[in-house]
Amino acid sequence: MLKHLHIQNYALISRLDIDFEDGFSVMTGETGAGKSIILGALALVLGARADSKSITDGEDKCIIEAEFDEGIIRRELYANGKSRSFVDDSVVTLQELKALANRLIDIHSQHANLLIENADFQLEVLDAIAQNEALRTDYSTQFGHYTAAVEALQQLQELSKKSRQDADYIQYRYQMLEEAGLEAGEMADLEAEHYQLSHAEDIRCALQQAIDALSGEQGSAIEAIRACRLDEAAADLQERIDSARIELQDIAEEAERKLQHIEMDPRRLQCVEERMDNLNGLMHKFGAKDIEELISMRDELAEQVKRMDSFDFDIELAKKAVETEKTSLIKIADALSKSRRAVVPKICERLETDMKRLGVAHAKVEIPVSPTPDFTASGCDEVKILFAANKNQSLRAVSEVASGGEISRLMLCVKSLIASTKGLPTIIFDEIDTGVSGDIASQMAEIMREMAAHRQIIAITHIPQIAAQGAHHYKVYKADTATRTETNIQVLDEQQRIHEIATMLSGNKPTQEAIANAKQLLCYH
Repeated sequence: MLKHLHIQNYALISRLDIDFEDGFSVMTGETGAGKSIILGALALVLGARADSKSITDGEDKCIIEAEFDEGIIRRELYANGKSRSFVDDSVVTLQELKALANRLIDIHSQHANLLIENADFQLEVLDAIAQNEALRTDYSTQFGHYTAAVEALQQLQELSKKSRQDADYIQYRYQMLEEAGLEAGEMADLEAEHYQLSHAEDIRCALQQAIDALSGEQGSAIEAIRACRLDEAAADLQERIDSARIELQDIAEEAERKLQHIEMDPRRLQCVEERMDNLNGLMHKFGAKDIEELISMRDELAEQVKRMDSFDFDIELAKKAVETEKTSLIKIADALSKSRRAVVPKICERLETDMKRLGVAHAKVEIPVSPTPDFTASGCDEVKILFAANKNQSLRAVSEVASGGEISRLMLCVKSLIASTKGLPTIIFDEIDTGVSGDIASQMAEIMREMAAHRQIIAITHIPQIAAQGAHHYKVYKADTATRTETNIQVLDEQQRIHEIATMLSGNKPTQEAIANAKQLLCYH
């Protein structure tokens, strides 16, 4: 339950601290006193959208902290629009904060009455009463598997269609690269060979000059070194000279061998040039910077060709996967539908009984559950709450036949029904009594008191019959300071409650009759 609320620098609140009790509490105050401000602050700490305009003028940030039995949650909102969320002083994401808050408290605002027409909410009512939480989780998980399988099949089919449209072009490009006989490093080898062939005469001349210098018949370097003999005093130098002569001899022999293989070969030169032109043409055509990139493209095209051949097989596998997931999903969806239909009579009976208790003597409720055309995120059921308030009136959608007061009463009955099966610790009703008064309001308060036997109920109300039945009474009011107007809240004692309820009955200056009436209402409590 909500134990304490701290608000700092939020709208008209500089600082507010208030303790809350278990059971049934009421909150009253004049229109504009600031009840909606307190409720807005509470909604903010529970994860509602932050607006920096909510920060009190002249302040850098506002802080809202709510203490529950389960822990403390805090939201800090800064003037730059940023906010931070905490659970027990540990930073959490806004999603984590909302997930926790949804298990702690339910704020039923005036606009929430519109939920009675919402299809998702109507399904949630059935699932709450049927206690389908585990089934809904299983369905949601399996629905994810099924949709993923369907998407995988669709992607394969789209790829297959596109591949077939491009098949000839892909095959043509692959064939062109495959027939080219590409080899890594080939261009570098061709360029080296081309240089050798196109400069053969120059290379031959250079080699011949080197050979003549090293081992020619006239004044060769090798013969000169061979003739050079030193005495034993320079034996180390002699060894080096002999080593140099051997090395030069080896160089001369290698030059001879190279010279023998250097030939003028115009045909080979032409072949090399044609091959280089062919490769350069392919690189230009395919937008590749080198042969290695061409080879990569060829291999990728080969994979595409291979995939085209396997699409039919892969699609068949994907279809089988869809059917498998669909079969499992149908099984869970059927169980979910059966569970929902089973609780419909109980829900209708309970709602009709409570609505009659609230003055709608001929209330009639039906909840048809019909199949949807396809799977949805919440199952295969379409639910529509139908209502009639008068005798012999045809059942129709709530918004078409119910008044504002009847919708408020019906929504309270629905909330009471949900609360009886869902272990939500705290529920706040913000003027759920709209459109009702007198004995009907007293009956609504009685229902809220019954709900409060097992949870904390806080009702924000303008109706004295409801305010009188609260075990605890909080009053929201405005007070002027030297510089500004502030919203405050206080817990009322017995005399203060009498005065507040009398004021609600007759105005700011309650009569003795109103005071006596207020005492009488409190005695009933």
